[in-house]
Amino acid sequence: MAGRLDHLIVVDVEATCWEGTPPEGQTAEIIEIGVCVLDIQTGARLSKQSLLVRPEHSEVSPFCTELTTLTQAQVEHGVSFEHACQVLRRKYRAVDRVWASYGDYDRRQFEKQCAARCVAYPFGPSHINVKNLLAVLHGLRREIGLLEALKLLKLPVEGTHHRGVDDAWNTGAVLGKLILKHRAGRCEDE
Repeated sequence: MAGRLDHLIVVDVEATCWEGTPPEGQTAEIIEIGVCVLDIQTGARLSKQSLLVRPEHSEVSPFCTELTTLTQAQVEHGVSFEHACQVLRRKYRAVDRVWASYGDYDRRQFEKQCAARCVAYPFGPSHINVKNLLAVLHGLRREIGLLEALKLLKLPVEGTHHRGVDDAWNTGAVLGKLILKHRAGRCEDE
């Protein structure tokens, strides 16, 4: 059995959203979980997956569709949130591995939604906030968005920004480059 430091699970979520306040009775909930598996030794992105999640307490607004490209019709064919969490636990062994996201929103949204739905949290305790890590390692005065991070590291934007699967893939590229740059610097220092 592979150790927990063989792969990192990079996750990006998209949630229902509105231009202003949510309509009465609706709350932001996950509609897509993008997953990218990153090889820790090589920094290579190994695979990606989009898990569309059927919302239970909200609908995809026109603003949300404009932002994410996801429609109500698409997510209605998605899996339940509970099933998506089971996929993370079983297929990706997310509870046994370190996981990462660009910023802390994804972690907080999972915690909030798992608690509200009485669904087992699919991840272990080790989370890397790539947005924060990038700012610290590069001595930035503030955290920057994913598109700025890709530009800073001279990495291409792949796919559609604000699609979970593509943002997870791009976050994986950022994290992979940070890992490799650290290793290269460490070897030069030795």
